[in-house]
Amino acid sequence: MELFIMIFGALFSVMNPFGTVPVFVSLTQEQNKKERNKIAFWTSVNVLIILLISFFIGEFLLLFFGITLNALKIAGGLIIASSGFALLTGEFTKHKGMKRKKIEEDLKTRSEITLTPLSIPMIAGPGTISLLITYKQEYDNISDMVIIISAIILATICIYLILKSSFIIAKSLGASGINALSRIIGFIVIAIGVQLVISSVVDIFNLS
Repeated sequence: MELFIMIFGALFSVMNPFGTVPVFVSLTQEQNKKERNKIAFWTSVNVLIILLISFFIGEFLLLFFGITLNALKIAGGLIIASSGFALLTGEFTKHKGMKRKKIEEDLKTRSEITLTPLSIPMIAGPGTISLLITYKQEYDNISDMVIIISAIILATICIYLILKSSFIIAKSLGASGINALSRIIGFIVIAIGVQLVISSVVDIFNLS
């Protein structure tokens, strides 16, 4: 249970679906409720597929490129911490490379937004992917893997429910409420990133 809570909390914080709410609202404001629910559903499905692929195949990418786990943890920790700072400063969408003008121009030329920009890079970004690869390396027995997969599934269900309720959330919390919540999550995300870097540095010193 402790592993499940830890994995779920880390994934939910790093993906930060609440930070995607304003973008989702701006991209789907011309759609009806049924269409918005469909977009929310397929976005969460895409995120689930991306997370599972990252979890099961990521380690082979490490072997192919000759990247050590400690190097990945440091790089991933820095990316995650950077995302946390972006949340604290209110620059989350810019950090993800999603400027408002660019989103609006992209929306005019593509009918499918569930994969890009909603799934990638808004929710399942490099930080999330590196985090899952790290977990696969550290928890490689069957029971732990089942727990991690369960946490991934629950996280994507939460993403669906949040995106589905995005207009209600945006109306209830307002811009200031969403910003305040994102800043709180940002602090947690920074701590997760720093912890990854610290653990890898400790491992390096223990091996030397």
